[in-house]
Amino acid sequence: MRLGRIPWINCYPVYRALDRRIVSSPADLVTGTAAELNDLLAAGELDVSVVSAVEYARNAGAYHLLPDLAISCDGPVHSVCLFSSEPPEALDGATVLLSASSRTSVLLLELLCRHRWRVAPRFATARTESQDLTALAGLPHRGVLVIGDAALILAAEGRYPHVVDLGREWHDWTGLPFVFAVWAARRAAPAAAVREVHQALLASRAWGLAHLDTLAASAAEHTGIAVETCRAYLGDLDYALSYRHLAGLTDFFRRLAQDQLVPDGSLSFISAA
Repeated sequence: MRLGRIPWINCYPVYRALDRRIVSSPADLVTGTAAELNDLLAAGELDVSVVSAVEYARNAGAYHLLPDLAISCDGPVHSVCLFSSEPPEALDGATVLLSASSRTSVLLLELLCRHRWRVAPRFATARTESQDLTALAGLPHRGVLVIGDAALILAAEGRYPHVVDLGREWHDWTGLPFVFAVWAARRAAPAAAVREVHQALLASRAWGLAHLDTLAASAAEHTGIAVETCRAYLGDLDYALSYRHLAGLTDFFRRLAQDQLVPDGSLSFISAA
């Protein structure tokens, strides 16, 4: 079994106990960006992985969701932000760079631009990982979507006068949580092995949520971001997939389907037994 994971600090609460062998891993870990893991799972190179929520929507027929496991927010997410020289309502016709590392965040931004801010920017894809932020300043743009650790770093730098948190915008728009990532298993993967991976991830998450101070210190060392910022960030994220989260996820999928950005489909979960 091969299990995909993103190296960003927002995944620390789910994977750190596996990394430290506090919880034994029933699968080999494969590290990549969200976009890379999306493609590897689709290609059959992974059996289970954290993936962009929209990746599940696009390939629901090939995947089962792992229950009670997601990366979501009910308000600000802090690490999925539109950084711009002016308010989003003023970006009609402006060039906005999109992170090459995310699909869910890109489509969320498109929905917000189209239906909440009523603007039509010109989108272009760019690399926006932490190591790319210096070069980013040399690209002509009036806005840029940055996600993950890089968004936390860029926000701390204060380089842009306007920082729009997409999690907050979604919540203000719909009143619902937003699910950025889910854990999915290929339907062809052995069910018993998938359930074993699922239980290991839940056990690792339980340890992680009980040790957020420890994880925040590790995250600060890895990113250079203040410990207090890392602790607040990890504490604001939600790693469950409750009925309310599912309502937010379903509403997001419905809006995407209405705009013909993803096929209309239903949620399918692995069996617990």
